[in-house]
Amino acid sequence: MEEELLGIFSNYFEQPLIDEILEEGKLMEVPAGETIMDIGQYIRSIPLMLSGAIKVLREDEEGDELLLYYLEQGETCSVTMACCMGHTKSEIRAITETETKLVMVPVQKMEEWMAKYKGWRNYVFDSYQNRLNELLQTVDSIAFKNLDQRLMDYLKKKVEVTKDNRIKSTHQEIAYDLHTSRVVVSRLLKKLEKMKKLVLHRNYIHVKDL
Repeated sequence: MEEELLGIFSNYFEQPLIDEILEEGKLMEVPAGETIMDIGQYIRSIPLMLSGAIKVLREDEEGDELLLYYLEQGETCSVTMACCMGHTKSEIRAITETETKLVMVPVQKMEEWMAKYKGWRNYVFDSYQNRLNELLQTVDSIAFKNLDQRLMDYLKKKVEVTKDNRIKSTHQEIAYDLHTSRVVVSRLLKKLEKMKKLVLHRNYIHVKDL
């Protein structure tokens, strides 16, 4: 694990901080499709991504979901950090998109490292900035883009984070992520197929040219 931490985080983290992460952190390898954090849970640890991808979702009062952003290698969840700082329950759901390896760091170390390590402070502030930018992009997408474009952006991002142009999500799962109906998603996917942007198969979507 030390080599992975150094390879991914050495631009941020000092060696003493790496040593503390090795001592305090818990290495986890999680298969795709697992919920590693849920709405209403108290957060006991912060994830540091070594490999894979996690999708972060928000849920409305009726239980419908909206995809906020993905976490990838070298990243952490700023919403989780904010809940930790405020000692509040989680307001997001985090589900592994692919097989994922991460280090879970106890929340009590967060404030200690903020005071102790400049590298950790910079990492946290940059994480907040990156997540804010992604949330603004999500808001812009909902407010200013039609669903056709949102679906294409979604499929492109999915291919990017999974490194696979075969998307195995069902039409219903895509609809959940985009906060729309399965019927609408199916209609738009068929439209994209006619435009030769993708090919619909029984168990997956083959993205060709978006």
